[in-house]
Amino acid sequence: MLLLFRTLSKLPLRVLHGIGATLGWLTYWASASYRRRYQENTRIAGLPWAAVRGGIAGAGRMMMEIPWLWMRPADRPLGETVRWHGAELIEQALAQGRGIVMLTPHLGCFEITAQAYAERFASVESPITVLYRPARQAWLRQVVEASRSRPGLATAPATLAGVRQMIRALRQGQTIGLLPDQVPPEGLGVWAPFLGRSAYTMTLAARLLQQTGASPLLIWGERLSAGRGYAIHVYPGPEVSADSAPESAATLINQSMEQLIRLAPDQYLWGYNRYKQPRGLDIAAAPTVAPGERGG
Repeated sequence: MLLLFRTLSKLPLRVLHGIGATLGWLTYWASASYRRRYQENTRIAGLPWAAVRGGIAGAGRMMMEIPWLWMRPADRPLGETVRWHGAELIEQALAQGRGIVMLTPHLGCFEITAQAYAERFASVESPITVLYRPARQAWLRQVVEASRSRPGLATAPATLAGVRQMIRALRQGQTIGLLPDQVPPEGLGVWAPFLGRSAYTMTLAARLLQQTGASPLLIWGERLSAGRGYAIHVYPGPEVSADSAPESAATLINQSMEQLIRLAPDQYLWGYNRYKQPRGLDIAAAPTVAPGERGG
C-alpha cells in the first residue's frame, strides 16, 4: 500500500481526479447502503439532485488526491495550485493575537486548507495545529504522521492530551483547525439540528472558543475542475458567547457549517454517516427536527 501511495503521488492532479471521479461513481452503484445514505441525506437537506450529484465523483476525487497531498515533499510549495479568497480575514485575526479557530465541514478538500495555511501564514515557532484521529492500520498511521510533519503544521490527537495541546496553542495566539461536523464519541457532544435532522454534534469547537476567546473563522478548499488546483475560501465565523449553553452553541456552529455546504453542495461528502448513533446512546434520545428548525 505504501508503494501504491508513492506511485500515485507522482501522477498529475488532473489524472488523479479523473480516476477518482470514475471510482466515485463505481462505489456509488456498487454499494446499496452507501447509495441509500447519500440519497437520504440529500433528500432531508431539501436539495435538488442536480445540485448534489457532483458529490459522487467528488468523493472519489477526494480519495485519489490523498496520496498527492500526503506524499508531496515538504520542500515543494503549493504555489499556483492554491488560490486564496478572504486571506485578509486571517491577517486581521492574527493581528489581534487572540488565536484562531478555523472551522470547516467535510466539504471540498479539507486537507489542503491546513497545508495552504501552514505554507502562507504559519512557521515552526507558530504552527497551525489540526485535530486528527490516528489511523488504525500501522502503515497508514506512519504515512499520515509523515505527511503532516511539515513546517508550520502540527497535529493534535483526538484525546484529552490533544485538546490541551490546542488550548495551549490558542492561548499563545496560534491557529487550530478542526471539522465540527465530525461525529464525536459518546459524552462529548449534544443533539443539534444539522441539514434538516438532529445530529450528535461535538461541543469541542464551541468550548475552545468560549475558554480562550479566540477568533472564529470558516474555511474550506474548493476543488477546481480539470485538476487545476484549489481555491481556499475564508469567511467570518460564528460568535459564540461565553455563557451560551452547549446545545445553543452547537446549533450556531452547525448553522455556519450549513451555510458553507449550501454554497457548494456538489462538493460535500453526502455519503458521510453524519447521523450515526454514538455507541451507548439510545436512538430515541435524538430529538425530531421540525421543518421550521432546519438551517440554511
